[in-house]
Amino acid sequence: MTTDQTVTGQEHYWQGEWVDDAEADRRLDGLDDFVREALARPVSPLVVVAACDRLAEALADPDSPQTLRLSALLSEGGVPGEESARTLRDIAEALGREALETKLARELGGIDPGRLARFDLRREVFEAWLPVGLLVHIAPGNAPAAGALSVVEGLLAGNVNVIKTSGGSRFTHGLLAALAELDTTGQIARRVVVLAFSSTRTSWLERLCAAADAVAAWGGEEAIAGVAALVRPGCRLVDWGPKLSFAYLTADAWSAPETLRGVAADICRLNQQACSSPQVVYLDTDDTEEVFAFAERFTAVLADAVSTLRPAEPELLESAEITNTVLVAQQEEHLGLTRVHAAKDGSWHVLADTRSALRASPLHRTVWVKPLPRKRIQEVLRPMRRYLQTVGLGADRRDTAELAAAVLAAGAQRVTTPGGMLGSYNGEPHDGVYALQRYSRRVDAQLDDRFTADACLDDLVAARELPPPAVPITAKSDFERLQTDLSRAEVFFRSGGSSGAPKLSAFTWDDYHEHMRHGAEGLLAAGFEPRTDRAMNLFFGGLLYGGFPSFFSVLENLRAVQFPMAAQQDHAGVARSIVEHGVDTLLGMPNYLLRVFTEGAEDLRRYGGVRKIFYGGEHFPERQQAWLREEFGVELIRSAAYGSVDAGPLGYQCAESPTRVHHLFSGLQTLEILRLEEDRPAPVGEAGRLVFTAHTRRGQRLDRYEIGDLGRWVAGDCGCGRRTPRFELLGRFGDIFRSGSHFLNYRRFVSVAEESLGHHGALQILLDEDDQGHERLTVRLEEDGPEPAVDAVRAFLDEYHELGIAVRRDRMLELHVERVPAERFEGTAASGKLLAVVDRRARNR
Repeated sequence: MTTDQTVTGQEHYWQGEWVDDAEADRRLDGLDDFVREALARPVSPLVVVAACDRLAEALADPDSPQTLRLSALLSEGGVPGEESARTLRDIAEALGREALETKLARELGGIDPGRLARFDLRREVFEAWLPVGLLVHIAPGNAPAAGALSVVEGLLAGNVNVIKTSGGSRFTHGLLAALAELDTTGQIARRVVVLAFSSTRTSWLERLCAAADAVAAWGGEEAIAGVAALVRPGCRLVDWGPKLSFAYLTADAWSAPETLRGVAADICRLNQQACSSPQVVYLDTDDTEEVFAFAERFTAVLADAVSTLRPAEPELLESAEITNTVLVAQQEEHLGLTRVHAAKDGSWHVLADTRSALRASPLHRTVWVKPLPRKRIQEVLRPMRRYLQTVGLGADRRDTAELAAAVLAAGAQRVTTPGGMLGSYNGEPHDGVYALQRYSRRVDAQLDDRFTADACLDDLVAARELPPPAVPITAKSDFERLQTDLSRAEVFFRSGGSSGAPKLSAFTWDDYHEHMRHGAEGLLAAGFEPRTDRAMNLFFGGLLYGGFPSFFSVLENLRAVQFPMAAQQDHAGVARSIVEHGVDTLLGMPNYLLRVFTEGAEDLRRYGGVRKIFYGGEHFPERQQAWLREEFGVELIRSAAYGSVDAGPLGYQCAESPTRVHHLFSGLQTLEILRLEEDRPAPVGEAGRLVFTAHTRRGQRLDRYEIGDLGRWVAGDCGCGRRTPRFELLGRFGDIFRSGSHFLNYRRFVSVAEESLGHHGALQILLDEDDQGHERLTVRLEEDGPEPAVDAVRAFLDEYHELGIAVRRDRMLELHVERVPAERFEGTAASGKLLAVVDRRARNR
């Protein structure tokens, strides 16, 4: 049932349904069962982020159904129109993707903190942030958004959330119901219950607290103490108790008009209902006459600020408290202790007081003005340190540094400037702590060498896959369409241009570090041993190419011994460096590594110390691998990672992976394999187009991006024990080309060369045509040994059926085979990667 279907008597929102008191009472009896079932299916914080971002977009539109509905609920709760609009703007800002991703990273160390993963890849110790379980929120009645945002924090931490609101406003219900409706997975609704009842209904409150694993409570000391009496032993009480905030002004600041306007704005906003609202204005003086003079000047500024508002009237008890406080202050005027300034209509009060002690205001634009010379800050404020929150500090640059240190030492949690006391920034701690940590528990598993190659225990249990978004597929040729908003981008890498025009791919630094962390986990699974391996990084660098710096960072994450040589043209010199430094593990692209072994063969054969090779960027033919094993004693040759500049790390190999088979980096990517001719899933085992969605790319969104590669799902369980999906790479779209009216595949040429000709060097296809348009296909084979015993042209025509038809039967194509030195092969300018197919035909220029 949607938010628009609520009816009288159905005051509670329970897992996506609106229920009445009787039904809610019945369901409370089964609270443990419902919590147990929900926790059995962990929710990724990325699911919550996606739904929150959709709601934030809706709230940014004043005419959206969500905005209109929630505005009406705020109005029903007595919130004025201007304040209602500001509240929804603030909520939209808090729920935006960037804000929540920053919050997760700051508070829990990453945007998928629930992964039970190794924090040090040299040790078999796994840690994670897990939910506390059932998190009960006892929301404040005077801050309509606070409780709902607390539930969002509880959802980000993975908890099941029950929130108790007062019986008046239905805003919290409406906001959380709207959030659940925008979650396409349905997981948010299963984890949210909103109950509206008075605190005098102690039976419900007792039942909630008895079942809770943690209780987050707002209110005064008496209210917090009442909740504390209900929680059972071992239940975590998250106390968001009463806080006091104040402005502190030095002499040069209290005479500045902009400073006073800022203080007045902080007082007026939210009627001082926020914990960060100033209730006192302290002056850096012990001269009471200066205090009285300031208070009189400030009344005009505050009156002007209030005149632009239509403030809500205080409730009866609040009005009585204001009246009582003002009357007492007026009586103390006769003792020379105070001076009272008040609006005729009671809309604001400025109470000047010669005594420095921190004192709460009755709120609703009622503020104390008091003296507090800086030398007495510790004496006056430290006894109240449990209650201090925000200080709006008005001072010059030097005094600001000195006074900020003083008030923080006295117990304040935040220092800001006048006019910004109610502001915040993404990832800011609240009351000196991180909420997500208080709503989570840190767990660890200390294991043995059976788990040496495992970076994340979750992968041995199940794959945490996220559904792809409901957006059209973006082809590789349309990559620029994904770069409409690069406002968050900080790091740019250039593709090698092997599959189209070179382009820049954008990342934030957080994207980059997250990807490199997963890359390190993949290299660990492939057989890299960070405790003993001595690695030389021989990927290409420069010209914005990402291979070398990426693997530099991967090895840094592994805390491995690294020699960052980068690919050098002096191949024999690189071989000598390998020997000189006792390097036993090489990382680089196959063609480059083979050149190093070829030109440095004598040194490397004599050394015999290279045990492992991890490669990327190209296919590594089996014959060439066999040569390295037989001639140089290399023991392990495996993919360092499957990835691209466009999309980052995509897959990794394990000890059980055949040459072209990879596990999906399911913590980073969602993979779809779609039919070649239509955007529908390809059956398991059938070749299709690889389409990736990056879960967390902040530098640029990457939703349903067709990477340009072909592959197929691999069925069954992997012998390594991981449950992450596996796929086999079948080449690139560019490996399939049309020539002589037939579609031909580069990979078939490689297979024939290896199996029939015994060739284990590089192979390149050159397509061109003569002046009459007759096509010519030249197979270039790297000179790597004696001429094959069989005729190369005949071998290709005999073993590749479609090619034979195009040449022999249809006479649409001429076939040539030539052996050329490695330096004549064409590659990309930036990376040196071998171009599989070079098309020089006029029709394709």
